[in-house]
Amino acid sequence: MSVRDYLRERFFPHMWCPGCGHGTVLNALLRAVEKLGLDKSEIVMVSGIGCSARISGYVDFHTMHTIHGRALAFATGIKMSRPELSVLVPMGDGDALAIGGNHFLHAARRNIDLTAIIMNNRIYGMTGGQFSPLTGYGCFGTTAPYGSVDHSFDLVELSTSAGASFVARSTTYHVIELAGIIEKAIAHRGFSVVEVMSQCPTNFGRRNQAGSAVEMLETYRKQTVPLDSEAAQTSPEKIRRGVFVEKKRPEYTEAYEEMIRSATGES
Repeated sequence: MSVRDYLRERFFPHMWCPGCGHGTVLNALLRAVEKLGLDKSEIVMVSGIGCSARISGYVDFHTMHTIHGRALAFATGIKMSRPELSVLVPMGDGDALAIGGNHFLHAARRNIDLTAIIMNNRIYGMTGGQFSPLTGYGCFGTTAPYGSVDHSFDLVELSTSAGASFVARSTTYHVIELAGIIEKAIAHRGFSVVEVMSQCPTNFGRRNQAGSAVEMLETYRKQTVPLDSEAAQTSPEKIRRGVFVEKKRPEYTEAYEEMIRSATGES
């Protein structure tokens, strides 16, 4: 199958603002799915509310567009009932880590086989420009008109400490790298987290004088370094990208089925 076979082209043009990075994430996701050779009937995409959540409307998979912050809860139910399916969960930084933060922590703790793709544009883009758990100290939003006094989560550290067995970070500038990381995340058996730094020129960029979409992408190029590079060791101020965690842990649905077999005396 080609990339276009995975799209619902009748819903284009998309609704994202000019310069938004989420279309690039969609592109990378589809290329990862194509590389893995997955059949459309083998994939379920679950999303919540927000700019990032609209991805589920553009892919020709089984899809569920749910309520704000609860995508992982719905995805958990699907995975428990149909563990053979590949379940993809695109979320925004506010959707996943503010109202959805509790679901995120427990999905990671359980190590349930879901792929969480978190588009970090550092703001609530669709719902008015409020600051999120990843906005950053001193940054501006409609709910932080004089600058936020909240410090950000480090999503890689949060995911790792919560128990996710695959944790990675990339950006919408590094598109080939991003597609490869998403491919690895989907293939991994366990809870996979991919943080994607995605530009929002309309809300975050405008409010924080971060420039145009092109300028924000240039910032990703200059301020991030590969995890295994010399610069990652010598430039601690740079943001590291790559695969931080990739390990085997008991996967939740498999452990649950094994517990049932043990309790019922089945071999």
